[in-house]
Amino acid sequence: MDTTHLGRTGLEVSRLCLGTMNFGPRTPEAESHVIMDKALADGINFFDTANVYGGRGATEEIVGRWLAKGDHRSRVVIATKVYNTMGDAPNHRGLSAFHIRQACEDSLRRLQTDHIDLYQMHHVDRSSPWDEIWQAMDTLVAQGKVIYVGSSNFAGWHVAKAQEAARARHSYGLVSEQSLYNLADRTVELEVLPASADYGLGVLPWSPLAGGLLGGALAGAAEGRRASDQVKARLAKQKSQVDAYEAYCAERGEQPGDVALAWLLHQPVVTAPIIGPRTLEQLDAAERALGITLDDVGLARLDEIWPGPGGAAPEAYAW
Repeated sequence: MDTTHLGRTGLEVSRLCLGTMNFGPRTPEAESHVIMDKALADGINFFDTANVYGGRGATEEIVGRWLAKGDHRSRVVIATKVYNTMGDAPNHRGLSAFHIRQACEDSLRRLQTDHIDLYQMHHVDRSSPWDEIWQAMDTLVAQGKVIYVGSSNFAGWHVAKAQEAARARHSYGLVSEQSLYNLADRTVELEVLPASADYGLGVLPWSPLAGGLLGGALAGAAEGRRASDQVKARLAKQKSQVDAYEAYCAERGEQPGDVALAWLLHQPVVTAPIIGPRTLEQLDAAERALGITLDDVGLARLDEIWPGPGGAAPEAYAW
């Protein structure tokens, strides 16, 4: 498994990040532990979770019990998130200093660790000022409870605002941005990717298969496999694109999901797509993407099928 630096940091992470959202709700704990064992054995050292996954901490607890076994903790980079509602009181959500501190302590307890390698803001909080947010994050870093800070679902100007506020405090700032990004969802190419590249953030795409749309949705439907309502709705609107895409993948002799992941791995600002396997078979399938090389002709063909917004702003829509 190849590794790369997380954004501008010296931290080396695997080119695939193991997402854990399915652990608990869709994958039982014992099988989740087997998947994590296999991922680590295969060289995936970057695991992503969130305090809200599984229902207010359940997934973090599953990951924590796995971390407590053997020497796992020293070998993996653990990322989790703060922002979402974790209780019934008014201050049990958001990015106030009050909630950041409490949420971090709770995540540390559930993960059974003394530090979080990458603590990500799960969403922008428009009601919390950046001075307050960075004061809380800087305190956690100074205490050794957090090493790096990242963002998720930020707009490009939110990344810039966060970085400039951190710079004013002489803080290191954000090192990563976790965004919705895949062949079929390329809006972040306008401003989020350019901002991330300029500020030295590594991009961690979530939903790299567009919820299954890019994972062989048409072939699956023909075989009688059920798709989510969202994928069914998108297929109804984008069937011609999916047809062309699956035909291109078949010409290459590759699975659609593998090509979708490989395309992301060819994007310069991407550190690691976040894969969310429910089974060992899905983990093995995702890892096959690492062996796919897309030349300029292949990349151009994928751009024809799944055109992006036209590049970075403002040239994408102006001049």
